[in-house]
Amino acid sequence: MRELVVEGQQIIIIPANYKYVNKGTVTSVNAGDFTLELEWDSSNILPNTYCEFYTQTKHGKLYFDSYAKEINGKTLVIASPAKHKFLQRRQYTRIKFINNLNMNFNNETYEIKTLDISAGGMKIHSDKKIDIEGNYLINIPISEVKEIPCTFQPIRIEKDTDGGYTISGQFTYNSNYDKMVLTQFCAKRNVEIKNK
Repeated sequence: MRELVVEGQQIIIIPANYKYVNKGTVTSVNAGDFTLELEWDSSNILPNTYCEFYTQTKHGKLYFDSYAKEINGKTLVIASPAKHKFLQRRQYTRIKFINNLNMNFNNETYEIKTLDISAGGMKIHSDKKIDIEGNYLINIPISEVKEIPCTFQPIRIEKDTDGGYTISGQFTYNSNYDKMVLTQFCAKRNVEIKNK
């Protein structure tokens, strides 16, 4: 684990209730644990209770389950996990995501079909040509009751043989919390799909 988790590395920690997602920076690494300094209050993280951890390494996105052996304010001592998994080499986990949604730009609504998604952006299909310079407001549904509001910025537009358009682009967010929730949603769905 010492080769995978290093000082200065940022790690996302997700307790059972992902409303309390947090992130921190590794401040030290030992043989059986590592110390994580959190950005936000740790009161919703319980000692000796398993959480999910995600971080980017040179080998790809690393996922593991572990728990806090000690909690002292925002400083957590995390037990080294028994096992870990690399989800993929992309910075963000990309999943198939088929939904009919609406985007808005300059008081105009665009009906789109999403094809795939990650916390970094998405690929969509549109029958209507869109402005590559536009910043499109969209809500990404991650459950029946939860949506992530973000801005979609097109990067590449390709004309399809049927006359429609396939557009790839990136997201910007209102908050880091929203980005972390979508990161966790995509990573979790990716694990679920692989385990089917």
